[in-house]
Amino acid sequence: MASKFAKLLPILTFSLFLSLFSFPANAAEKGENEGKLNISHEIFGHIEDAYEWHFFSVGDFEASIPLPVILYSPSKGLSAFSAAKFHHGEEAYNGYKINEKGKIEAIDGSKFYDFSLTKNVVAMFIAVIILLVVFIRVGKTYTKNGSDKAPSGFQNAVEACVVFVRDEVAKPNLGDAYKKYMPFLLSLFFFIWLGNLLGLIPGGANLTGNIAFTCCLAAVSFLVMLFTSKKDFWSHLFNPPGMPFFVKVVLVPIELISLIIKPIALTIRLFANMLAGHIVVVCFILLIFIFAGLNKFVGIGFAPISIGLSVFSTLIEVLVTAIQAYIFANLVSVFIGQMIEDHHSHDGMDHVHSANEISA
Repeated sequence: MASKFAKLLPILTFSLFLSLFSFPANAAEKGENEGKLNISHEIFGHIEDAYEWHFFSVGDFEASIPLPVILYSPSKGLSAFSAAKFHHGEEAYNGYKINEKGKIEAIDGSKFYDFSLTKNVVAMFIAVIILLVVFIRVGKTYTKNGSDKAPSGFQNAVEACVVFVRDEVAKPNLGDAYKKYMPFLLSLFFFIWLGNLLGLIPGGANLTGNIAFTCCLAAVSFLVMLFTSKKDFWSHLFNPPGMPFFVKVVLVPIELISLIIKPIALTIRLFANMLAGHIVVVCFILLIFIFAGLNKFVGIGFAPISIGLSVFSTLIEVLVTAIQAYIFANLVSVFIGQMIEDHHSHDGMDHVHSANEISA
């Protein structure tokens, strides 16, 4: 374990040195000449979605890949072009421009629909392709060698994660019905985990730190909960047994609110944790430019401390990527378990109490 950590540490340090180039090379000079560095612009510029994939900047040179812009306007029709036409947001093209918030808007104020492949959308496709390649490869290995042969190498690592999700997430919360939901839970776990890891790569996309992405994951999970729920769940929700009528009048709205809050909690929990982690790492790196704005030598002297704090935070984030994927998958399985269990059995009631404790 110690040897693996020793190998990982220089890689993370080198990655963070590379991430320094993603900030303007003259950031310290701007802070000195203009009186202050625009901290909020630098932070949110690195965690927000964009129409180009920016890697790093050296002076006036910016290494970035422009992405396809696809717009549909009822008055102008379909427009498809490269984001390079905007020249990093400095110029307008075909009646459209990028505003100060980094969003495309029509110059004449007309209504349009944006179907562009932004950085987060491309990152999502990359994550899907990686997962398909990995699991198709592992599946072919099982087909070739059979399930009786002990796995090795990468196959062994994937199987360990699958067994963990099965034994720690699916079985405790779903009981005998766990096999039915394993493909969905495994897809959630690995997709979120990989999306989290992609955000740690210098120049990578902050996929799970985008609330639209986590909202879609929560919405899909909520639909699975609703369409797999049993009548017993709804009967207990709208007509709690053994309760006086005046208590039901108060209890039923509360239960409905708690049902609606479930996808909201899933959305905010993943989004907030991953966004906060990215902001912390970026802030530690920005400390170099902040102190350099005060004095060039102070900035150079503080650089090792800033890099050390960034490495420490990144190490924590590597662990958080897996933890947040586990928490999301576990909460989804808990919520599904609440909606499919049999309330008439004593074991089912015990499961309700334990599930409520976990979700709380």
